[in-house]
Parts: sequence; structure tokens; C-alpha cells
Amino acid sequence: MKLNNKISVTVLIGAFIMLSAFAINNAMNWQIQSGYSIKFSGKDIEGDFEKISGEIAFDANNLPNSKMNVNIDVTSIATGNWLKNRHAKSDKWFNAEKFPIINFTSSNFTKSNNGYLVHGILDMHGVKKLITIPFTFQKNLFNGSFKVNRVDYGVGNLEGMSKKVSNEINITISVPVKNIK
Repeated sequence: MKLNNKISVTVLIGAFIMLSAFAINNAMNWQIQSGYSIKFSGKDIEGDFEKISGEIAFDANNLPNSKMNVNIDVTSIATGNWLKNRHAKSDKWFNAEKFPIINFTSSNFTKSNNGYLVHGILDMHGVKKLITIPFTFQKNLFNGSFKVNRVDYGVGNLEGMSKKVSNEINITISVPVKNIK
């Protein structure tokens, strides 16, 4: 009888350790909620993208297992001017027909003095580059601000009206999320 109790206790302890390890290795999964904002601004241009989707697994206490894969629909660009929207979607700028999605896929997360940094690949206009996005996460809200050089991604050119638009574009994001289990 004592042997069976020892085996049962050992099995229970082993099961507890395995379940604990599973819980520790998984970051929290988040679902993007309405009310998000992806704004861009620079000299002679400003607006936002109105459609975002993706998968986010983030846990401030488990950064090694955090990850994100987020898509922005290029056709959802909104500058407040239908003519600018049309130009932005054209082959002279984003070429939304050929490159309909801007994608960011994380490679890793780190802690910073002001919050966090997510490192990963930004795939825009057929060009993939490693970038780092600083962000904060409080009360189920991701907030971040960073810069992208549009010329590095082949967005626009340096001719005609596009010469007026700054090469460096400021991006500000605010993404509310809900925990999904």
C-alpha cells in the first residue's frame, strides 16, 4: 500500500511539473479589438490605415515565448482626400494591387527603460527589412511610435510630387486587445 501511495504522489508531482511547464512556456494570446489606430505622418502627408489583422501572443513575464504576426491592408489607407488615397494605392506609391499587405513578423521581444521593444521583419512593397518597434502595454492596449524610411521600401519615388513627401515617415500605433484563452 505504501508503494502505491509513493507512486501516486510521484505521478501527481510529475503531472503538476509538466502542466506548470506548459503554462510557463505559453504567452497570453490576444485578439485585436475595434478602436485601433495606425497613423502615419510626415512632410506633406498624413493619414491612417483602417484595417489591421493578426495574431499576438504577448506576456511581459514571458518575453521569450511572445510573438506577433500582424497585417495591414494597404487598400484601407485613408488620407482624408480621395485623390491622395487613389495615388497612394497606385503603382507610383504602395502598388496595392501587387502588394496588398504590409506585414510585420516578430523575431523576439526585449524589455526597455520605457516599456518593450519588438524586433522583427517589416515586409512592405516587396521589401523585407529588420526593424525594432518600441511600445508600451498597459490595460490591454499596445501603444508604439517609430519611423520608417519609405524610400528604403521603394514606396514612392523622388520625382514630381513625391519629392515633397518626407522620406522618413512617423508611424504611431494604438491597438486595444482582449485576452483569449
